[in-house]
Amino acid sequence: MKIRNRKDLAQLKKHGDEQLFPRGVRITVGLATCGIAKGARDVYGALKRELKSQRFQAALEDTGCNGLCSREPIVTVQMPGAPLLTFADMTPEDARALVRGLKKGEIPLDKILCRTDRQEDIMAGEMRSFTGGKPAGIPAGIAARESLPFFKYQKRIALRNRRAGTQHSMPKYPASGGFPAAFSALTGMKPEAVIAELQRSGLRGRGGAGFPTAAKWQAVRAAKGARKYFICNGDEGDPGAYMDRSLLESDPYSVLEGMLIGARATGAAQGIVYVREEYPLAITRVTGAIAELKKAGLLGRRIFSTDFNFTVTVQRGAGAFVCGEETALIASLEGRAGEPVEKPPYPAQQGLYGMPTCINNVETLASVPVILSRGGAWYSRTGTGKSRGTKVFSLVGAVDRVGLIEVPMGTPLEKIIYDIGGGFSGGRTLKAVQTGGPSGGCIPARLTGLGADYESLTAAGSIMGSGGMIAMDNTACMVDVAKYFMGFLRGESCGKCLPCRQGTQVMYDILEAITAGRGTQQDLTRLRDIAGALSQTALCGLGKTAANPVLSSLRFFKKEFDAHLAGTCPAGVCTDLIQLSINTKKCTGCGLCRKACPAGAVKGERKKAHAITQKACIKCRACHEACPAGAVEIR
Repeated sequence: MKIRNRKDLAQLKKHGDEQLFPRGVRITVGLATCGIAKGARDVYGALKRELKSQRFQAALEDTGCNGLCSREPIVTVQMPGAPLLTFADMTPEDARALVRGLKKGEIPLDKILCRTDRQEDIMAGEMRSFTGGKPAGIPAGIAARESLPFFKYQKRIALRNRRAGTQHSMPKYPASGGFPAAFSALTGMKPEAVIAELQRSGLRGRGGAGFPTAAKWQAVRAAKGARKYFICNGDEGDPGAYMDRSLLESDPYSVLEGMLIGARATGAAQGIVYVREEYPLAITRVTGAIAELKKAGLLGRRIFSTDFNFTVTVQRGAGAFVCGEETALIASLEGRAGEPVEKPPYPAQQGLYGMPTCINNVETLASVPVILSRGGAWYSRTGTGKSRGTKVFSLVGAVDRVGLIEVPMGTPLEKIIYDIGGGFSGGRTLKAVQTGGPSGGCIPARLTGLGADYESLTAAGSIMGSGGMIAMDNTACMVDVAKYFMGFLRGESCGKCLPCRQGTQVMYDILEAITAGRGTQQDLTRLRDIAGALSQTALCGLGKTAANPVLSSLRFFKKEFDAHLAGTCPAGVCTDLIQLSINTKKCTGCGLCRKACPAGAVKGERKKAHAITQKACIKCRACHEACPAGAVEIR
């Protein structure tokens, strides 16, 4: 149906409510990349076949990522008037058992994670209840979703639609409060008023630089040009970061609504979603959402029966990390090599094809509709100092609960690591937290009382970046970590400017020598000198911040560098500085180490102590990981 006015929106919302709060049983399966990687498609297929086999009536739908990626595949079950039930770590057999249980009026409890009695409609500022009574078959004692530490300490604004499968469905997005903000921006507010609301919110760009969003929009609005462009930057390339990908896969409508509002405020007539080729599911879902919005009259000509016209296309990027930088992204869109250029002029004045261009990150745009619905003052009440609102992080690494989270700005790192992430199992302890991607820094465990906000992280020698957060335990070697990130940046440097092209290569070579036991004290001085030159002379942000992982590691983990210079790797990671041996007193002769060794370096008879032939050992540590008795030792 065509959406021309509030009445049409209300009708669409009603249709979405009927799907979001169905009269029958509704089952959803998370089919974002994280779920698919852990077998969710097989679970979905098993559910579909079992529903048919059992002749059980239920609506089976796919949805996006709910954030708790470590517990995928995740399935939800909703029955009229009953809590939303969430099941984790599902297998095809679990799926079949679930359907058989539902048919009998029973709920299998072995894989149940939590129950959700109410869902927050953050756009309207109210709670919506799933329950209207307690139907038979709903067991007591199931943990409430808000009681689980992973969810308890989050505040979801950009990720607001992760609770009940509202993500990539046109009817369900309006049911969760979508589009009235865009309607107001196009029909009831002047562009200056929209920008003023953004300014009151304190929203800063979530792509890394943290530039005030309102200031960027105002600059584009004030710029003169025959045509203006509005670009969504979905080219995240940080190792371990997947915030933008997940948002585009799971809730593309919120991003597109943010673009619609931004285009109206800046005067842009054409929008582009720039997504890297490595994100095929995100590309598919955004492309599908654009088609649905065109069909509904929310993209194209005379949107909401006004004189405002706006179209959106999807452009695939080749996957170059540097194309996350604005001017390199523009060069890529124009068919040139993705290389940055000097600023000024800034894209706001002279961007795509020489026209004024606004470029915003995915997360930034997903937050805009909420700000317009609830008001800038409401948004600014969350956060700290100059860092207002919330921030989405991809929490990865050694923590027990890996996932996508959203917390108020200023939330202490230790709360994120231990309360939300669950800390570390197996006697491991926190060693460092790396924030800001490859251009960020490594913060030691003793400083994790710091808040996750722009100013605090910068003061600690790191950056916010786009939101990657890697927790490293005591088995990590910080010299090797610095080498890894420098190797990544060396490979991703576009090579246009000499400082970045040569500086990253030389720094990598020095770190490689140190991890191989060939380093000297003079090498540490050289690292600092090159880092200083890079930060002052590199052309773009990639080069200027490339030394952050090295400098922060030198600052906080100098003893590890000194140990490597003395010929040892305290963490037992750098292969040139370690030796593996078998403690004959602990060895039981089980043979698992011998079977695991790819080089045939482990020798021994069954039930007798084994030994490692040092000349043949490639130090892959497969024997160490395979030994159940802890007999393989690293020295």
